[in-house]
Parts: sequence; structure tokens; C-alpha cells
Amino acid sequence: MNIAAHLPVLLVAIPLISAPLAVLLRHGGLAFAVVTAAAWAAFASAIGLWMQVAESGPIAYAIGNWPPPWGIEYRVDRLSSLVLLLVSGMAAVVLPWCRATLARELETDRHYLYYAMFGLCLTGLLGITITGDAFNIFVFLEISSLSTYVLIALGRDRRALVAAYQYLIMGSIGATFIVIGIGLLYLMTGTLNLADMAQRLAAVDSSRPVLAALAFLTVGISLKLALFPLHQWLPNAYTYAPSAVTAFLAATATKVSVYVLIRFYYTVFGGHLVFDRLPLPEVMLGLSLIAMFGASFIAIFQNNLKRLFAYSSIGQIGYITLGLSFDSIHGLTASIVHLVNHGVTKGAVFLLIGGMLAVSPAGRPSGRKRPEEAAPTFDKLAGLARRMPVTCFGIVLGGLSLIGVPGTAGFVSKWYLILAAMEKGQWWLVAAILLSSLLAVAYVWRFVEVAYFRAPPPGESGRSEASPMVLAPALLLVAATIWFGIDTSLTVGTALDAATQLTGGSR
Repeated sequence: MNIAAHLPVLLVAIPLISAPLAVLLRHGGLAFAVVTAAAWAAFASAIGLWMQVAESGPIAYAIGNWPPPWGIEYRVDRLSSLVLLLVSGMAAVVLPWCRATLARELETDRHYLYYAMFGLCLTGLLGITITGDAFNIFVFLEISSLSTYVLIALGRDRRALVAAYQYLIMGSIGATFIVIGIGLLYLMTGTLNLADMAQRLAAVDSSRPVLAALAFLTVGISLKLALFPLHQWLPNAYTYAPSAVTAFLAATATKVSVYVLIRFYYTVFGGHLVFDRLPLPEVMLGLSLIAMFGASFIAIFQNNLKRLFAYSSIGQIGYITLGLSFDSIHGLTASIVHLVNHGVTKGAVFLLIGGMLAVSPAGRPSGRKRPEEAAPTFDKLAGLARRMPVTCFGIVLGGLSLIGVPGTAGFVSKWYLILAAMEKGQWWLVAAILLSSLLAVAYVWRFVEVAYFRAPPPGESGRSEASPMVLAPALLLVAATIWFGIDTSLTVGTALDAATQLTGGSR
């Protein structure tokens, strides 16, 4: 049996099988082992697929040997292979971190359920990315969404339940819009296979149902990716969810939604309908700028560090959608690169904040405190750099990447955005990108000022760094943030190939 030929289905099937196994085992340690092994197997499969696509081009895998469009097809190209690497890689890093901290955030008898939901969430995100079937995108979207609602609700703070309920309501609205859009496309084309749908749309792309489908899909997916003003679910979800859940969602969930938007815009509708015949680029440009400036400005005034970086995520999503609005190879490359770079950076930041919460200033487990007392508010972070120098330095490096300082992953993303703006002759947008980065300087400086320049509370000046098992996964992501700012062969190389394929090299 040639395992390499079946990597597309194994990538989804292994995490899917791990979830019910975790429930049947009903033991936190065994569930952790099963789901973590599945995540690493998925990561290995994603690496293999990325290498295959780089060597021989896109891969098409017919489920059950039913040829498309009659059967379901999994399809991997340069774009999807990169997103698969991000999702599976983040799961492989975050799960070991979970094991070291989960006891402080969740009752022991519920750990196996947590890992089962994590496995389902991973399955859904990988399935969305790899499937070539429109209805399967919706199915996997619901799998990931339903498990995410549960994961958020598991937070110890009772406000996590409110955040999960708010996300459930808004997520359900977004999913409804998406399934209506897919239904209209099926009505006009008679197929659900994305490649076949794209061919058949060419004859009816000016009809009202197709335009309505584009509108429904744009709104529904924009809600899932938290594009302003459809972002209201995100701040509470990131703030009150367990730390590992926040890190994983910030690194993957919104990024996969961006991927779906790119896939529909370029693969299904074709750039000419979206960008040449409709005012979508202008609308997306305006909403992106509001997100870049508005969310970053709001972040400056947050008193909770997790909430500050949650609003930062909304602003950074604005940079991703700004690249799409340029409708050019450089702009699309910038969006894809920032999709990966921001995912890695924000995953590192939230893991470091979680490590900070795992140990109180006096070295006591935060699990002994009430949830609101363990919240990372700024009045409790005074002098933190003296007690947790490694953690604070890692957060600062992540903040420098969000600003876009040279030598970090964030600089590469913003450089390509600036190139796209100059290519279009829009110098005012170059200035806007630079000015919005100054807002990132402001909210990152708030942490620096409190952690490095304020005296710690009396009697709390001793070192209380998190354990190596907690620090190691976070520092691995910090190292990746720096590495991707120096060596861009993986991120920019793959993104540029993907952008050229999607645009046909003509934009």
C-alpha cells in the first residue's frame, strides 16, 4: 500500500478517529496521547503533501474512487498545502502545551472531553482546507464551529459561557449565509465540485442568483473571519476561552476562513467577476482600513492583556483583507504570507500569556485563585519582566512582529503590502500602513512600560518563570516568528506560487 498516495484522506481521517477514541477512553492522559499523536500524524501528512505539490503540482484525490464531479474530491495546491501546514503545525505545538497547563484551567474529569473537542476542531479546519466540494466546506465548517463553541465555554470564568453563546449566535448566522450562497450556486450550476462549478459559472456569472450567492458568501465568510464590523464575537471569545484554545483559534480559525474567501473569489467566481465588475475591492479596502486603525486604537485602551491582543487580531485581519483588495499578485501574496505569519506570531503571544497565567506572581498555581483574580490585567503586571524575563521577552518579540519591525515575520507581510500599494500608485495607502503600525507600537509599549519600567509589588520580586514544558512550545513559535522574518523561502515562496496560480499570472 502506497501511504503517500493516500495522505489527503489520512490527514482528515486520523484526527477524526481520535476524537471518539478520546471519549471512549474517558481518561485525560490517554485522550491527550491519542489526540496529540493524531495531530503530529496530520502534521507529518501536511509536510508530505506540501513537498509533493512543490515537486509535481496540485493533487486530486477522489474519495471512494468516485470520479469528480460525481464523487467528493480532496484537492491540494500550493495555497491549501501552506494552510494545512499552519493548522496541523499549530495543533502539534499547542497540544503538548495543553498537557502542562490544563489542570489549572479545567477539572480533571473533563479533560478527555476537551481533547475530543480539540480533535474535532482540528478535523474541521483541515477538512475545510483540503476539500474540493462546496457542501463539504459547510459540513467541516460546522464541525469546527460546534467544537469551538464547546472549547470556549470550558473556560473557568463564567463569562466564557456568554462568549460561547455570542459566538454560537453569530457563527450560526454566518453559516446560514454560507449555505444559502452554496445553495444558489448549486441551483445555477447543478454541481458542488468547486472546479466543475467554476467552469459552469462562466456561462451564467452575470445572473442575479450568482451575484446573490457571492453576496451571501462574502458576508457569511467575513463574519467567520471577523472582518469589521462583523467581529463582535472575537474579543470575548479570545479573552475568556482557555489559554490553549485562544492560541489555537487565533492562529488557525480566522486564517482558514480567509482561505475559504480566497478560494471562492479566485477559484470559483474568478477574479474578473469579484474585482473587475463589482465594487468589492473598494468596500473591502474601506473595511480593512477601519479594522487596521479602529481595532488597533481600541486595543490601546484595554486593561486585560488577552483582550488587548484580541483586538490586535482584528486589526491584523484588516491587513490580510487589505492585500485582497489590491487584486494583484503582490497583494494576494501579502495576504497569504500574513495569514501564516500572523497565525504563528499570535499563537506564540497567547501561549506566553497562558504561561504567565499558569504561575501567579508568587509562584502559586492560578487554579487556586478565582478566575477574575487570575486575569492578566495591567495592574497585576507591574515589574513582571523581573519575575518572568523569558516570558516577557517572548511577548515583546511577538509584539515587534505585529508592529512589523525588520527581522520579524510581520515585517515581511507589511513589506509586500507596501509593494502592492506602490505597484498601484497608491502612496496614501503606504502612509496608512505605516501609520497604523504606530498604533501597534502604542499597545505593545503599554505592556513594555508596565512589565519593564514599573516596580513589582512588595515581596514579589523573585523569579517565577513557567516550567520548561510550558515555555518550550511558546518559544518554538517565537523562534519561528523570527525565522520567517529572515528566511522567507517557505512562506513567501509558497505564497507567491499560490498567488500566481490563482490569478493566472495576469494581475
